Amino acid sequence: MNSLKPYILFLSLTFIPFFANNFVFCVNSITSTSSSSSSDNEYTTFFDAIASINSKASLKSGKNQTSLSASRGSSSSCKVWDVTCSEAVLGLARKPENVEWIKGLRRKIHENPELAFEEYETSKLVRAELDQMEIEYRYPLAKTGIRAWIGTGGPPFVAIRADMDALPIQEAVEWEHKSKVPGKMHACGHDAHVAMLVGAAKILKNREHLLKGTVILLFQPAEEAGNGAKRMIGDGALENVEAIFAVHVSHEHPTAIIGSRPGPLLAGCGFFRAVISGRKGLAGQPHHSVDPILAASAAVISLQGIVSRESNPLDSQVLSVTTFNGGSNLDMIPDSVVIGGTFRAFSNASFYNLLQRIEEVILEQVSVFRCSATVDFFEKESTIYPPTVNDDRMYEHVKKVATDLLGPPNFRVVPPMMGAEDFSFYSEVVPAAFYYIGVRNETLGSIHTGHSPHFMIDEDVLPFGAAVHATIAERYLIEHG
Repeated sequence: MNSLKPYILFLSLTFIPFFANNFVFCVNSITSTSSSSSSDNEYTTFFDAIASINSKASLKSGKNQTSLSASRGSSSSCKVWDVTCSEAVLGLARKPENVEWIKGLRRKIHENPELAFEEYETSKLVRAELDQMEIEYRYPLAKTGIRAWIGTGGPPFVAIRADMDALPIQEAVEWEHKSKVPGKMHACGHDAHVAMLVGAAKILKNREHLLKGTVILLFQPAEEAGNGAKRMIGDGALENVEAIFAVHVSHEHPTAIIGSRPGPLLAGCGFFRAVISGRKGLAGQPHHSVDPILAASAAVISLQGIVSRESNPLDSQVLSVTTFNGGSNLDMIPDSVVIGGTFRAFSNASFYNLLQRIEEVILEQVSVFRCSATVDFFEKESTIYPPTVNDDRMYEHVKKVATDLLGPPNFRVVPPMMGAEDFSFYSEVVPAAFYYIGVRNETLGSIHTGHSPHFMIDEDVLPFGAAVHATIAERYLIEHG
């Protein structure tokens, strides 16, 4: 028996690995078959669809599972961005605990809306989250704003911005996290903007060892009123910054669809108020008065000719008179009339030409009727917003990131809009790109546009917004470092 031991040992060493390998092969075959059959089901969530897009991209690259695993190991530095890098970012954003956290953050902000330059509690909440993540920041800028940074501390520097202020609107949406402040509401999605940027901060902090420069996070007050961006710039928000990006939620697009365009995206916006002065008199004896109502009426008619007869029809512009206030006595011609309105254009040249012509037309037209006028454009109140113009290269960067991260069907080129944004002040200083992220979900009732008391969002967008923000910043540093 002892003489047989060497032969038995030899046979064991030869055949046991053979049987083990075949057993593993069988198990893998069963698992593969099971996975294949489950993949035939329709996507249950947008998350599943994105995961499928990324896995299909991996398969199309011609890598089998063994080489894909090797690729993950070798490309963990993401020096050249590939699908595994996108999967890593989306994986962080989609962690159940992170999804619940980012939704909870948005709900806290939504319940406690604060108007322009009053965002103290919102700013305090953001700073608490940054402290917990051990992210450095400077505070305050522009009264309640924050400038935080993640990365090497050296160049290149790229910024992402979120606005924090709410609107003086009474919320009409009945839900668990309705505004607790009477007459104030996050009716333009700035609560979501803040949550997505804090979410991006968490992703970037997790990947800080991979960053090839520094990401600047700007939490800005007073977008809706007061030109918070202008004051942030004055307080050093763009120091060393080479490019800047920002997002706005949109009900024009389904949830998590990204939309943007090169060149002019949003119009420049200004307001005017003209006081037209005449001489008071009895309506039955108009020859003893100087009638400002007649003069103001002529001015209103003449203002309409600026766009229709002086502007290139292919250069979209708007001039609307929206107020006309005169006397209150039906038997008296008043001594003054006040008119006012708004004007918008997609280029600085057209915008400031409109401003100049509004003043000229009003002053000259009322003089025909022996009246005088003063025209105020509220420049001291900082109500003039220049056009928001996307830099071509920064737009292409957003498009590339969105396409690679979410799939080509989830990016759209959008038309320009006559709305205005104070992000335009940043875009006048450094190359910039502004983009939209869809929140439209008819099943949830997320269909109402901004500044509506019925405004609400599909919160499933939040992790995607965070992932897009983070990827825009990280890839910018890779490509410009």
